[in-house]
Amino acid sequence: MGAGGKNDSAQIGAATIAGALEIGLFHPLDTAGKRLMSYEKRIAGNGFGETMGNVNSAVFKKHAQDSAFTKFKYLYPGSLYAFSYKVLQRVYKFGGQPIVRDFMRGNQTIDKTFDIFGSKKKMMIDATSGSLIGIGEVILLPLDRLKILMQTNPEALGGRTAFQVMRSEGIMAGYAGIGATITRNAPGSFFLFGGTAFCKDVIFGLENYSDATWAQNFAASTCGSVASVALTNPMDVIKTRVQNKQFGEKVSAGHVIKQLLKNEGATAFFKGLSPKLVASVPKLVFAYTVTETIAKKLRGQK
Repeated sequence: MGAGGKNDSAQIGAATIAGALEIGLFHPLDTAGKRLMSYEKRIAGNGFGETMGNVNSAVFKKHAQDSAFTKFKYLYPGSLYAFSYKVLQRVYKFGGQPIVRDFMRGNQTIDKTFDIFGSKKKMMIDATSGSLIGIGEVILLPLDRLKILMQTNPEALGGRTAFQVMRSEGIMAGYAGIGATITRNAPGSFFLFGGTAFCKDVIFGLENYSDATWAQNFAASTCGSVASVALTNPMDVIKTRVQNKQFGEKVSAGHVIKQLLKNEGATAFFKGLSPKLVASVPKLVFAYTVTETIAKKLRGQK
């Protein structure tokens, strides 16, 4: 196997391991974030106590008054869908971006196009390849929707399996929110990989990004992850609300925005941001850092 094939295999294998570990550790916080995004009432109340009561109701719903153990279990719905989606997503995103990046660098026409960015050429190729990968990620949207439904509205599935849902509702039912997803993923992945590359390039002065140490990968991916999560949260709220509706209940992103502004105010676009920063940033940092660390080991690098 050539060097390119070995590198690609190492990256994909590392991303698989990272995705599997990630879902076990971070699924509860992801569930909490999705339920807060789906909560179509104001979270802020008259005082801290009322606000936390609203958060409790939004996240735990019918189990709001149950024991801590019951609440904890309720944060792990849809684990099978989540596992399948997350592993495939991480393999696709963190395994695929280096392949697209290397293709862009190796294509003379594309590579010369990025000469306009001068010394930041390599950084912009990293960011652009990430954005392209983010757009293509919509192929996994049906699994994402099933995961979100299990987290926020399991009644919509009526106990049906993924295959039963697709057979009865049609394959396109799984692609609800595709526009909002693309609008979120393109800039989200751009800032994730671009912010990470910026940190490696400008702050650490690395010529070869793959030479980054564990600590440098951790710090750089933290910068990229915070930028990605914070800047795309409004589109994530819209996407979640489009996807968590009953099958057959079609709701446009425009309608969601109109109702959200009317009933909850503009601050609702940032619902779920706190648990997302607590969960999604460490998840992305974890997945990126573990992927890069394992990939280096599999490639025989120190």
